[in-house]
This record gives sequence, structure tokens and C-alpha cells, in this order.
Amino acid sequence: MAENNSMKRHLSANDAEPDIDFALLLAVLVEHWLLIASTAVVAMLAAISYVMFATPIYKGDALLQVEQKSSGVPGLSELNQMFEQESSTAAEIEILRSRMILREVISQLKMDIQVQPERNSLWGKMTAPDPAPPFLPRPAFAGYRDSETFIKVSAFNVPDRLLGRSFKIIEEKGQPALYFEGGLVGTAPLGKPIISEDGSVRLFITDWVFGGEPVLITRLPEIAAINRLRGMLSVQEIGKTGMLSMTATGPDKQQIKAVLDTISNVYVLQNIERRSAEAENSLAFLGKQLPEIKEKLTAAEEKLNAYRLESESVDLTMETQSVLERSVGLEAKINELKIQEGEIASRFTREHPTYQTLIRQRRSLVEEKNQLDQQIKDLPKTQQEILRLMRDVEVTQQIYVGLLNKTQELRILKAGTVGSVRIIDEALVQPAPIKPKKSLVVVIATMLGAGAAAGLVLMRSLLSKGIESPEKLEEQGVSVYAAIPLSEHQQKAERMSSLVKRRKSSKGLHSIPLLADIDPNDLAIEALRSLRTSLHFAMMDASNNILMVAGPSPGVGKSFVSANLAAVLAKAGQKILVIDADMRKGHLHRFFARGHEIGLSGYLSGQHTKEEIILATEDDNLHLIPRGKAPPNPSELLMHARFSNLMEELSDEYDLVLIDTPPILAVTDSAIIGQLAGSSLLVTRYGVNSVKEVDAALTRFAQNNVEIKGAILNCMERRATNEYSYYAYEYSKSND
Repeated sequence: MAENNSMKRHLSANDAEPDIDFALLLAVLVEHWLLIASTAVVAMLAAISYVMFATPIYKGDALLQVEQKSSGVPGLSELNQMFEQESSTAAEIEILRSRMILREVISQLKMDIQVQPERNSLWGKMTAPDPAPPFLPRPAFAGYRDSETFIKVSAFNVPDRLLGRSFKIIEEKGQPALYFEGGLVGTAPLGKPIISEDGSVRLFITDWVFGGEPVLITRLPEIAAINRLRGMLSVQEIGKTGMLSMTATGPDKQQIKAVLDTISNVYVLQNIERRSAEAENSLAFLGKQLPEIKEKLTAAEEKLNAYRLESESVDLTMETQSVLERSVGLEAKINELKIQEGEIASRFTREHPTYQTLIRQRRSLVEEKNQLDQQIKDLPKTQQEILRLMRDVEVTQQIYVGLLNKTQELRILKAGTVGSVRIIDEALVQPAPIKPKKSLVVVIATMLGAGAAAGLVLMRSLLSKGIESPEKLEEQGVSVYAAIPLSEHQQKAERMSSLVKRRKSSKGLHSIPLLADIDPNDLAIEALRSLRTSLHFAMMDASNNILMVAGPSPGVGKSFVSANLAAVLAKAGQKILVIDADMRKGHLHRFFARGHEIGLSGYLSGQHTKEEIILATEDDNLHLIPRGKAPPNPSELLMHARFSNLMEELSDEYDLVLIDTPPILAVTDSAIIGQLAGSSLLVTRYGVNSVKEVDAALTRFAQNNVEIKGAILNCMERRATNEYSYYAYEYSKSND
């Protein structure tokens, strides 16, 4: 009891702090190298299949230059400065990607009309006709062509509710017919539009060669077409040079080139139109001012002529003439600034530095003009009036001539506007696809497959709490009496027995060959012979010759150990009785080709005698008591005095009584039987039972005052993860 408690405490303390053994993890990978290699090969084959059928993606590029200043027209420096603006490269990039540009590109190329053959299945794609020969023209958009089918669409209009919905084009009576969801929309000969009855759907096909395969046509919503185009387009500035690199990717080289060239042309054209629009606005403003100035000039001339006739001709003195020239010059400058202010007001706010500079210049000229007006007041009245009228005429005349000149200059500037951007390199599509990169995809897929398999193996190993070496139990304070190797011969025999059981009626007898009989030199039997020797010394101080074989959980191989250990002991000349005390699900009888209808449960319930339940086997030294029919109260039957009396009688009649019991963590039968057994062994299964399960089983036995002599590690496998040696067993198989 004290030994069990000490063993249990030591087991729990050591199990609480597991360490990661990297050498063990490496051994796990070595052990599962076949799985890892197989997964890598499967991933590689999948990658090869993918790159063979994947659609190649090509890349094209074009180069644009954004000039920081407008080019202007030589000789018109003032107007060039007026229209001079700094260009923001970031703003130009956004303009290139704007809906204004992309909408026009989509309209010109008809990118919102999708035409493709109806191929839904992978087989349909694999058996598709060959592409059209390169010398035949093929529409980039709004059409389709292969070696059998050719269709080109110039217009396809549908109501908004049908945008994004697919229509089907087939041939009927030698002409195209348009269907939607199985219903005929309309039909018409080539060269005439197909129009629905309500006129909401209109399709015009310009070229048509039907290859027998239905063709699907779809009108995309504007936003879907824009997003699709924007998704294939990338624009970025090269350093800080003002050079814009525009790239596009897609499966069709012709489409990529058409998209890049059209975007470049539309962008350059809108830039020119935007700059010429400024000159157009100025021309419109001057066009309104010219008639008004012309009327003022005519009126001023008439007033001057009338005053001269009235006052008879008056000559101006030299001083008055000088004042007149200065006054005319100031008036002309002030009026010119007023005109410029009207133009600038349409482009800037009053807080803009350019606007403020203009206001300051005009204010300065007005002050100078006011000072000159004071000098004019000192002149004689007649000369003042003549000077005033002549000044009005000359100022108005200069303004009128200036406006005429500026109008002509603006017309020249508008005609010579070239914009602030230009195309440096037209679109060029690389001949080789950029993806998939076949070699890289295969290598990465192979590495990922191997890595995923290795990760799964390591994760399973780290999460697995199964005992994988006798040393693991011995380190925890559990004595290991034997490590029984996994027998491939026994596995084959059990699989064959299960196959026979499935093929025949479940009521028949389906025996399991006894390994000690069919292959006495098997490594598992050699391990049981070693256990026989250990038991001889371990049971010397036992209270009786009853040996209980228990286990923590089902499926650990207790029945295999019990049956073959009994056979090994019997072959050594001992008189052995093996009892199947698992009256619920015991199958020990199958190892001896016996039935279980008459057995331990029948004796304990008073239905059979001791002589009736003891069955002979092929070995005269080995007898068997099967489990009997499954009773409703097996634990209560084991606690009856009939069982303890039976054990006393059998102990006297046999050299060893070996009892196979049900799992202790499932039912309490083993704890009851252990009260009567002089020795008890705990069978654990390699890689199945954890140290905690063994600890729980030992605790359960200790609570019932049952001492466990030691453990048996069953189904031990040769792996790189353990240091288990077979050298002794291999020696037994030698022919020497």
C-alpha cells in the first residue's frame, strides 16, 4: 500500500512538468518519413496539375510623363504665366484611376460586354476547341473567337434589372437567336439588331460563325466593369521624376495592350481639353467685354467731337499733353488689372496670394491716379474738359485694342495647347506570363506539403500522451516486468478472424489463433517467457498463487497477455487455470476455440457446478473458465462468498490461477478480484495509455488496498522515438 502511494506521488510529480525533447521530435520525423515524403509527392503532383491547367497571366506596361509646368506658346509669355500651374503627380495618378477616365475607356472598348462560350464543367474546358490561328483577327472585347466559333458584338443594351445576368446565343434556322432563362428574346439575320418585344433588350452582332457551342453574353453593371478594370490596373510614380509607370495584368495579351493604350490616349486627351478649357473660359469672358468697350469708345469719341465743335478747337499745352499721357497710361493699367481680376476671380479666391498681389497693384495705381487728378483741377476749365474727354477716348481705345490683341493671343494659345502629360512608351506586353511561375509553384507546394505533414506529425506527437517506452514508466516509479513487442503475426490472425466474423453469422464461434501455438518463436512470446521468469521470483512472497491481470482501459491487450502467458506457463510443465472474469465483454474463450455460454457467471449464480465450468484445452496442463452469459450484476456476483470459496479451491488444485479482469477505470470488478489475488499486474498499451491513466488506475487500486506488483507494456513497437532493443529476441530466432 505504501509502495503504491509513493509510486503514485512520484508518477504525478514527474508528469506535471513535461519537457520538449528535440531529439525525440527529430526521431518522430524520421519515423514518419514515408508519410511526409508521400504528402510532399502528392502536393507536388497537385501543383504540377495546377500549373498545367492554370490560366497564364501576362503583364503589360506603358510610361507617361507628367510635366511640372505647361508648355505654352512661344511669344505669349504673359498668357503662359497666367495658365501656368504646378502638377501634382499623386493627383494625376488618381485621375488615371478615376471613374471619369475608366468609364470612357470601358465605353470605347465595350469592356462591359462579356462574350464567352458556355463551358461549366472541367471536362468542357479540357475538351474546348483549339484557339484561333494568330493570323486571324480576334476581338479584344465584346467578342470571342476560337478555331470553331467567331462572334463580334457592336451593341448590347439591357434594362438595369438585367445587368449582370447572362443571355444565351444559339443558332436557329441559320441565324443567331437570343435566349434568356430558357425563353426566346428574339432572333434576326446577321447585320440586323435582335430586339425584344418591349424594346428593352437590343443586341447587334456584326460578325458571326457558329461552331455548335452556345455562347453566353452578359452586360456588366458600370460599377462592376470599372472595379474589374481598376483591379487589373496599377499606376505608380518612378521615384520623384514625374514619370508614371502604368501596368496591367490579365490572361489576354491583346486586351492588356488595348486597355493600356486606350487609357493613355484618353488621359492625354482629357489633360489637353482641361487646359484648353481655361483659354476657352478667358475667350468667353473677353467676348462679353469687347462689345461693351466698343460702345464706350464710340460714345467717348462723339462727346469729344461735340465739345470741340461747341468750344471751337483748343490746342493743349505741353504740360497738359504730358498730364494726358500719364493719365491715359494709368487708366489703361487700372482697366487691364480689372480685366485680369475678373479672370483670376474664376480660378482663385480673394485670399489667394495671386489675387492679393493684383489688389495691391490696383490700389497703388488708383492712388497715383488720384494725385494726378488733383493736378488736373488746377488747369483752366476748358483744358480740363478737353483733357478729360481726350483721356476717355484714348483710354477706351487702348483698352479696346488690348482686348482685341489678347483675344487673338488666346485663340492662338488654345490652338497650340499640348497639355502637361505625354506618352513616353506605348503599351508593351511581355511575351512570357508572369504567373503562375511553374517551377516556383511546384517547389513551394512540395515544401508546404512536406512542412504540413511534418507539422501534423509533430503536433500529434506533442499532443499525444501515450507511453512509448518502458523507461518512461520506470522513471515514474512503476516497475515494468515485461515489454511485449507488437506481433505482426498476431495482427494478421486477428484481422483474418474479424473478416470471418463479418462474413458469417454472429452466432457462430470465431476463434483467435493462440500465438504461443502458431508461432512460439515470435518476439512477443519470448517477452512472455521473460515475464514467466520474473513472475517466478516476484510471487515467492505472495500470499497465494492467484495472479490478476488488469488494465486501466479497454483495448490494451489483457486477454492476449493472459491467454499466451497461461500457454507459456503450461508448456513449462505447470498446471495452469486461466479465468475470464470480465463477465460483461470478455472474449478469452476465443483464444481456445471454446464457447462462453457455460462459465464463471453461471457458477456464481448457482446455475452450474465447478466441474461444469472448467474446460479443457489442447494443452493438458492448461484449463479455462470462460466468462459465461453476461449477468445483470457482475460486481455483486464477484462479492459473493461463492467466488472467494472458488478461488480457495482452485488455488489448491493448480500451480497458478490467472484471472483476466475488466478495466479498472471502467468498472470496479478488478478491485474486488484484487482482494483475493496474491499478485496483480497492470497491462498498459504502447502509445495508447498515458502516464496519467496509469496513475489513476494505481490510485483506484490503492484506495481498495490492492497492491500492483508492476506493469506490462504491451504492443511495443520498434520506432526511432524509443530506444527499445530487440537484440535478445533476435538471438532467439537464430538458426545456430
